[in-house]
Amino acid sequence: MKAGKRYRESIAKIDRAREYPLEEAIEVLKNIPRAKFDETVEFSAKLGVDPKHADQQVRGTVLLPHGTGKDVRVLVFAKGEKEQEARDAGADYVGATDLAEKIKEGWFDFDVAIATPDMMSEVGKLGRVLGPRGLMPNPKSGTVTFDVAKAVKEAKAGKIEYRVDKGANIHVPVGKISFDTHKLVENVRALVLELLRAKPAAAKGKYIKSVHLSTTMGPSVALDTTLLLNELR
Repeated sequence: MKAGKRYRESIAKIDRAREYPLEEAIEVLKNIPRAKFDETVEFSAKLGVDPKHADQQVRGTVLLPHGTGKDVRVLVFAKGEKEQEARDAGADYVGATDLAEKIKEGWFDFDVAIATPDMMSEVGKLGRVLGPRGLMPNPKSGTVTFDVAKAVKEAKAGKIEYRVDKGANIHVPVGKISFDTHKLVENVRALVLELLRAKPAAAKGKYIKSVHLSTTMGPSVALDTTLLLNELR
């Protein structure tokens, strides 16, 4: 497929043979031709792990200091007083069996699903439909909890989940291109620090092999990982 004019113009503004300092990379993305909407800035990293081994899985959550810029729709499976607690915290949808039935019928108008532990016998039945979409509540990501107020507020504030794929890559949003440069810098640094904390003990050699930033419709910019890591020390 032939690249569009805007994409070709964007590529021309990037030195593909160069690895950029973080702040300069963001400025490059801000200066390439824009789409007609506020594009998401995507973070991609290649990690020095073998995901086929259970002890080299990299998965967790990070609360980005400036959020993702996305209006996150939060669904909570809860009963009784926890149902009201979720509503008071700002959850968009709260319920139990009624929500489970809607999901079984093909409704997925939400971005994050949270459940109290006592609801997991019901929610577990939805694993086949929620799992492939990355929407299944999980204790490791803090989305199976009795502290639903905290979980809802964090999800609304920009808490994101990351997980290494089969190719040892991480792909997550780190904000919108309309964000001030310093906000995007701080979001990326927070994510990289979290990835470093999540480094498996079994991982050998160089852990963060490469990092790229891109916008939704644009080409990627390679980061100078050595400089980035030195700045975080």
